[in-house]
Amino acid sequence: MRPWFTHRIALKLAAVALALAVSVVAQAQNKAWAYTPYHTTYKDGYEQLVWTQSAYNPAGALGREIYADDPKKPGQQQFSPLKQPQDLFIDGKDELYIADTGNNRIVHLDPQGRLIRILDLKQSPLNKPQGLFIAENGDIYIADTGNQRVVRLDRDGRLIREFKRPDSKFLAESFKFDPVKLVVDKRGFLCITSLGGYQGLVQLDPDGQFQGFFGANTTSFSLIDMFKRLVYTREMYQREISKLPGSVASVTADRDGLIYTVSSDTETGQIKKLNIAGLDQLASKGEFAVPGEKTTFGEIAFAHYTDAVPVLTDLTVDPDGNITVIDAKQKVVNQYDSNGNLLFFWWGDGEAVTTKLGVVKTPAAIASNSKGELFILDGENNLVQKFSLSEFGALVHRANHLMLEGKYAESEGPWKEANRLNAYYTPALIGLGKAAYQKGEYERAQALFLEAGYVQGYSDALWQNRLRWFQQNFGLLMNIAIAASIVVFGIQRFRRTRRPRTAVRTESLLAVQLKQAFYILRHPIDGFAALRHENKAGWQSSLILFVLALASYCIMRAGISFIFNPGIILEVSLLTVSIQFVVLWLVWAVSNYLISAIYRGEGRFRDVVYGSCYSLFPLVLVGLPLTLISNAMTLNESAIYHFMYAAVFVWIGLLLFWKVQSMHNYSVGETAANVVMSLFTMSVFGLLVFITIGLTKELTDFCYSVFQEVTIR
Repeated sequence: MRPWFTHRIALKLAAVALALAVSVVAQAQNKAWAYTPYHTTYKDGYEQLVWTQSAYNPAGALGREIYADDPKKPGQQQFSPLKQPQDLFIDGKDELYIADTGNNRIVHLDPQGRLIRILDLKQSPLNKPQGLFIAENGDIYIADTGNQRVVRLDRDGRLIREFKRPDSKFLAESFKFDPVKLVVDKRGFLCITSLGGYQGLVQLDPDGQFQGFFGANTTSFSLIDMFKRLVYTREMYQREISKLPGSVASVTADRDGLIYTVSSDTETGQIKKLNIAGLDQLASKGEFAVPGEKTTFGEIAFAHYTDAVPVLTDLTVDPDGNITVIDAKQKVVNQYDSNGNLLFFWWGDGEAVTTKLGVVKTPAAIASNSKGELFILDGENNLVQKFSLSEFGALVHRANHLMLEGKYAESEGPWKEANRLNAYYTPALIGLGKAAYQKGEYERAQALFLEAGYVQGYSDALWQNRLRWFQQNFGLLMNIAIAASIVVFGIQRFRRTRRPRTAVRTESLLAVQLKQAFYILRHPIDGFAALRHENKAGWQSSLILFVLALASYCIMRAGISFIFNPGIILEVSLLTVSIQFVVLWLVWAVSNYLISAIYRGEGRFRDVVYGSCYSLFPLVLVGLPLTLISNAMTLNESAIYHFMYAAVFVWIGLLLFWKVQSMHNYSVGETAANVVMSLFTMSVFGLLVFITIGLTKELTDFCYSVFQEVTIR
C-alpha cells in the first residue's frame, strides 16, 4: 500500500475519532446542564399541569465566605457568616446588598459575590434590619425594624437622616410603625411596608411627612356577611371578629417607576402592579382572567390533592417586566409576565436533609440583575443562590417580550422554536395564534387559540372568519331567503284556493298527548289541569319527552361553543351528566309529591311525574338550536347567549311552579310554600346520601380492619 494512501486513511480515522470525542463531551455537558434538582412546570387555563424544560439553571452560591474585622485581634479578620438574612437588593451595577438581620448589619457584595464592605452603622447601630433599597444616586435606605425607623445613608455609608413614626393627625394612635420593606419612587417619596399594616403602604415625602396610605388590599364580602349586616343588631355585629384586609408583605419597583406589592394573607390579587394613582394594572388582566374577578397568583402543583395555600412573601421585576415571586411556605418560585400571565413555576424537595445547589430551603427574599438572572436569599442556609436563564427560558422570554411589544411577526420564530421544544407549552400556542391573527390567517389562529384554551383570542378569530364567510356567501344567502319566501307564499296561496276536505282526520292518543306539550307552553294552568283530568298525558308521552329533554341537555353540555363552555376542551362524561340529570329530576318528583301529600295536595304521584316531564319541554325546544347558534356566536354576543340559556331554565322553573299550582289546586302563596319545602326536602335527601356514604365507608374500613386483625392472629 502506498505511504500517501495510508497517511490519508490515518487522517480520516483521526478526524472521525475527534468528532466522536467532541460529540460525547457535548452530550455529557448537555446531560449535566439538563439535570436540575427541581421541577419546572406550567398550568394552563384549565388548571392542568404541564411539565416543561427548566427555565433557570443553578449558577452558584454567593455570600458563603464573609470575613469581618476581628474586634479582639485588631488587624486580623474572622469568619463572619450571614445570620438569618431577610432581604436582598441588587443595584444598577449588579452589586448585591443583603440585610443580615441576625448580625444587625448590611453586607455589600460585588456581582461575583466577593465582599466589598460591611455597613454596621456604629454611630447609630441597626437593630434587626429587614428591608433595603438603593436609589439611583447610590443612597441606601434601610428598614431598621427593631428601632422602628428607616435610615438613609449616602453612597459611602454615612448617615443622612432617619425617618421615624410620622406625627400626623391622620394616623390612628393604635397604628404601629414597624418598617420591614420599602421602595423610593422617582420623586423621593418612601413607600414603606409596616409589619401587620393592613392599611397599605405608608407613604412619606422626602422630609418624612405622612402623605397617606397607598395600595391597600380590600376585604372580601360574602352573602353571609350581607345576611349578618341585615339581621344582626349593632351590639351583635360589634361582637363579631373584625374582617380586615390582608397586609402587604413586600414591595418593589420597576424601571418605569411602577410599584409592585405582594400580600401573603389574601386569596385573590396577591400581586398588584400599581400606577401613580394606586390602581392595580393586573386586576382582571391576562389570557385566562375571568372578567370582573381578581386574578389569583401563587401556584400549587397538585392543588386538587392537597389543601396547601400559597404564602407569597417577596417579589422582583426583571428588565423585561417579568414578575418573579417566592412562596415561603411551599418553597415555590412563580414567574409571570408583565400582564400577570404565568410563564413558569418550579419547586424542589425543600424538606431534604442534604443541601443541593438550586434547592432553597427557606426562601427569604428574591432579586434580579440587569442580565435577567435571579438571586434568591436562603434564610436557612444563610447564603444567596444564583440562577441563570436556560436556553428554553431565554427563548420564552425573548418571544414573550417581542409579543408584548406588538412585534408579532418577529416573535413567531422564537415561539415556533419553543413549540418545537415543548408542544404542550400553552404560551407558545397563544403567541403563534396572535402572530397568525396579525397576518390575517384567522382560521389557523382560531385553531391555535382553541388548542391553547384562549377564549378571547378564539372569539376574535371566529369573528373575522364569520365576517369573511358572510362576505363571500351573502349573495347565496339572499337567494335562499328570496326562494324560501316565494315557496312560503305559494304554499299559503295554495291552501287558501284549494277546496276544504270533508274527511275528519283522526290522531292517535300518543300524538294528542305529545301535542299537549305545545298547548302547555301557551296555557300552562289549563294545560296541566288537562293532564290530570282529561287524560292528556301518559307514561309513553312522558317518557318520550323526558328522554328528549335528557338528550337535549347532554347535547348542550357537550356541544355548546368553547367560548361559553370552556370545559368541553376537557373530557365531558355524558354518563355522569345523565346520572346527575336523572337523579335531580327523580328527587324533585319524590320530594314534591311527599310535601304535597302532607300539605293537602290533590295531585297523584303519577300526575307529579307526568307534569314534571312535560315541564322539561322548553329544554327540548331550545336546547339543540341554542347549541348550534352558540357555535356561531362570539363574546360580543355573550349577553344574548346567557339570556337565552338562563331563559330556558327560568321557563322550566315557571312551568314547574304552575304545575304544582294547577295539579294540587293551590293558591299562589300555597304553591310558593310547597316549592320552597320541596327544595328543602331535596337538600335533606342530599345530606342523607352524603352521610350514608360516609358511614358506609367508615363501616367498610372497620370491617376490613377487624378482618385483618382476625386473619393475622
